[in-house]
Amino acid sequence: MEQNMVQPSSLKKALEQFKLLDEKITHFSSILGLVDWDQKVMAPKKGRNVFAKATGTLRTEIFQLSVSPEMGQLLETLISRENRSQLDQVTRAKVREYNDYYQKSQAIPADLFKEYSILTAQANDAWEEARENNNYASYLPFLEKIIDYKRQFAEIYGYDDHPYDALLDEYEPGLTVKKLDPLFAKLREASVHLLERIRKNGQPTNVEMFNQSFEIEKQKAFNRFILPLIGFDMQAGRLDETVHPFAQTVTIGDVRLTTRYLEKNVRSALFGTIHEAGHGIYEQHINPSYEESVLQSGASFGIHESQSRFLENMIGRSREFWHFFFPKLAEYFPAQLKDVTAEEFYRAVNTVQPSMIRVEADELTYNLHIMLRYEIEKALIGGEIEARDLPAIWNQKMRDYLGISPRTDTEGVLQDVHWSFGGIGYFPSYSLGNLYAAQILRTIQQDIPDLYSYIENGKFEIIQDWLKENIHQYGKLYTPNELIVKVTGEELNADYLIEYLEKKYAEVYSL
Repeated sequence: MEQNMVQPSSLKKALEQFKLLDEKITHFSSILGLVDWDQKVMAPKKGRNVFAKATGTLRTEIFQLSVSPEMGQLLETLISRENRSQLDQVTRAKVREYNDYYQKSQAIPADLFKEYSILTAQANDAWEEARENNNYASYLPFLEKIIDYKRQFAEIYGYDDHPYDALLDEYEPGLTVKKLDPLFAKLREASVHLLERIRKNGQPTNVEMFNQSFEIEKQKAFNRFILPLIGFDMQAGRLDETVHPFAQTVTIGDVRLTTRYLEKNVRSALFGTIHEAGHGIYEQHINPSYEESVLQSGASFGIHESQSRFLENMIGRSREFWHFFFPKLAEYFPAQLKDVTAEEFYRAVNTVQPSMIRVEADELTYNLHIMLRYEIEKALIGGEIEARDLPAIWNQKMRDYLGISPRTDTEGVLQDVHWSFGGIGYFPSYSLGNLYAAQILRTIQQDIPDLYSYIENGKFEIIQDWLKENIHQYGKLYTPNELIVKVTGEELNADYLIEYLEKKYAEVYSL
């Protein structure tokens, strides 16, 4: 699409044109979200190659609109000294979001961006096939090209200390290696120490109940039963099945969740669904006046993950949650759970056991999975290692961090979808989400001292109302740092997650 040059003659005219451009970009992005969902959930394999090219074309159109001369002129007008002070808070936030992207991305040639977009669309299918067939070699050419593009983008975006900073900023604005390293170091030390105490002195949990078949259709029915109860509006969303669970927003009134069902692992879909519901509820609760604008999404990936990890773990793995829901789960699976109590089930779903698969990891070892990926990504973007070396490096880091080693690349380096869509810099968001979530939990408990009593009685609307009022409604109005300070009164602090994990697992394991 050709862009007309715009010469705003007044602030009012500039605001009108900016609103129209914002709406256009958001409409295209909503359609792209629907297309991405369809490719991963519904599309037949034989049509996916052309599908990928069409996706690349649409993604490039959105990119070109975002860095167009029209956008550049409008931003220059709106951020000028004489005009900025006249903008309301919402408009300033919209301008901030577009200006940040414009300043970083305007130097990327459109042809280069389109090539990259088509590649990542194709890489998803290549990853799925490689994962299914345990064939890293077939995926390697795609991954090598993606890494090359991301290295180029990092140089174009610019950075002060480490090229990985440029990619982190895409997912968590303002985050750098210098800020993240000490947070992770503190969390890693505490996690390893607690894991060792559990191994030496912990009272074992009963996980034998999970070593049997749980009919997939009944799992699906139970998931659909709990979703509306925990706050997800099924009239404004849906739940489907895919290879790797994700949530996709088309609009605030159309939020799509996916999960993965395993007959021999009832916990996988159960907690995967609760996790994705955390994302979905966040999106459904955003202020409707932000719809059709850049603000109609979460503050950052880390803040978004705080909502999914909070619902999955701090609510969904709590004793009170299962005192409420276990009797119903036992109705769906009477034979499998006939000799199990709610208390035994609670302890079992909080079992700490180093495992191969990140999305199935317990709360404690999960962060070690993220740190492994963080270190690999830093080294990849820094040019210290190459994609061909990843299987061996991955397996060694699994031994170093968790004391186990993958038997195949499918349960090792091929297990995550993120690199196939170019999500290098994304993984730290998960542990940031845990850190944010623990800090938010502390604040909620100050405001609602009987929080877990409400959970035990199935009154989840109390929690969701608090989250909507304090976090969800704002969308991207605030930066992540502004939001966490607004909500909790301080910047991100690792101590709260460490305290939470220590208290929880000391109780679960009678330490």
